[in-house]
Amino acid sequence: MEMGITWKGLEGFSKVEPITKGWSEDKKYCVTAEDGTRMFLRISDISGIENKRAEYRRMERLYDSGVPVPQPLAFGTFDAGKICYSLSAWIDGADAEEAMPLMSAAEQYDLGLKAGKILRLVHRLAAPADSADWEQRYFAVIEERIEAYRASGITFKDSDVVLEYLERNRALLHDRPQCFLHGDYHEGNLLVGTDSEIYVVDLLDEGFGNYGDPWYDFKTFGENDNACFSTGLVRGYFGGEPPLLFWETLTCYIVTAALTSIVWVKYHNPAELPETLRWNEENARCLKEGRSPLRKWYLKDFYIQYTDGVPFKLKAPFDFSFLSKYGRVFKVYDNQDSGNICFGVTDGRRKYFIKFAGAPTDRACISSGEAVANLKRTVPVYRDLAHPNLITLVASEEIGGGFAMIFEWAEAECMHPMYPRSRETFLKMTRETRHQVFEDILTFHIHAAKKGYVAIDFYDGSIMYDFGNHKTVICDVDFYAKAPYRNQMGRLWGSSRFMSPEEYQLGAAIDEITNVYAMGAGAFALFGNDRDKGMEGWTESKELFLVAQKAVSKERDKRQQSIQQLLEEWRDARGKIREEG
Repeated sequence: MEMGITWKGLEGFSKVEPITKGWSEDKKYCVTAEDGTRMFLRISDISGIENKRAEYRRMERLYDSGVPVPQPLAFGTFDAGKICYSLSAWIDGADAEEAMPLMSAAEQYDLGLKAGKILRLVHRLAAPADSADWEQRYFAVIEERIEAYRASGITFKDSDVVLEYLERNRALLHDRPQCFLHGDYHEGNLLVGTDSEIYVVDLLDEGFGNYGDPWYDFKTFGENDNACFSTGLVRGYFGGEPPLLFWETLTCYIVTAALTSIVWVKYHNPAELPETLRWNEENARCLKEGRSPLRKWYLKDFYIQYTDGVPFKLKAPFDFSFLSKYGRVFKVYDNQDSGNICFGVTDGRRKYFIKFAGAPTDRACISSGEAVANLKRTVPVYRDLAHPNLITLVASEEIGGGFAMIFEWAEAECMHPMYPRSRETFLKMTRETRHQVFEDILTFHIHAAKKGYVAIDFYDGSIMYDFGNHKTVICDVDFYAKAPYRNQMGRLWGSSRFMSPEEYQLGAAIDEITNVYAMGAGAFALFGNDRDKGMEGWTESKELFLVAQKAVSKERDKRQQSIQQLLEEWRDARGKIREEG
């Protein structure tokens, strides 16, 4: 099919948007037809037309076989035969590589499971019946690349260990089966659509004609430092634990890939050469110690469970069927060390936030029984501290072998990095909104102090903001305690970024002056750097910095002596700025 387009104007499209990501020398565009249909256009020099035609036909084969790839639409030439192009359906979404940092560990693992199942579909496609032996084909290419490495003059510590290992393990490739290969199967070549489905893109012929040992398609395993995805990928592909032979064979492939990449990196991306050599040195060290360099990317004890299709981490299976009493689960928060796991649930009319103790949560540092006892103790705290900025408690009950607290759901975004997608939205708030959030936090804790409470374990994971209702939400006061309170643990619950010196001292008084420190740390979290709490990175005036710096003084008597005093000094400093402005 020939398209009516020219190189200069790409006529025939109402909109042409260049795509700059990727290593390929091809030119890539998102193009929009006159009827509004968007498509992916790839343009290549005519010299590579046979390879590009073969790649297009492979994509057609995958699409016709039910593999989720963008639908191939057309292949041809234009500009008097000087340029070749391929056109495929556009998929709305994001590269998995970009999407995953905003996902929870369970979501990353689940993505890996899906990717592994899809790779299994790819490998159902047979290799040509007359395919030469894989072992012979592989080493015919690889030996040439290894010789290129030897001739390059580049070396790394214990390189002889790697070369000896490869020679010793050649037999692992004997009589390996063959099938269709993707060639470059990793997160960067997977799209996560807006429909949450995964789509495969960018096949690569690495010199083997896109067919060979199916396990060779795992050669990028662990490259992006994501053990959750990598673990899911392997388990999704094998439907469970892989055989030992898989690890032995894959180790051979990856060690070879690392070694032979040195020459490519030297000429095509020299800035990455030091890192490539470190990768090879790490492989050599592992082999010298008799262990595979791959196992750190495989989480043997990683377990996830699904409720209403939503994945979450646990240490062991647990029956959450009781949640159906409240509705359908649409969100899970599984990354707390308190022993609690939290759910967003809807009954079709209202949404609820359910905090549950009693399950074997992944990061719990206490027993399930202790978690239940702790959660039961928090019920009167939420009732006593009821406030417009505190999440609203609806009910609590013993259920499902544990204890649940049911709150009204808040359509709010959390500030803490453990929820990266939510934090990204939270941090987009305006400067004025940040000031309002900070004052709301102070006002709530003034209220708590008047009620006779001290804040324990206040940190940015407790801070949320509802953009729709322009409202700050405090979502976690589980460990707030009645004053007077003394440190009976040594290191109290909490984030070190928000903890005063006395929260590490056994027997120390924990009071409102302690909480002034936490509030000051909150100011640095909102307006600066909450780790070093210095002027560098501070986005407000020096006057406001000095107020916040005073609050986080290591010496109690140098801090503001109440949260009310902190609020007044903050407002005074802001008022002076307005007057000067």
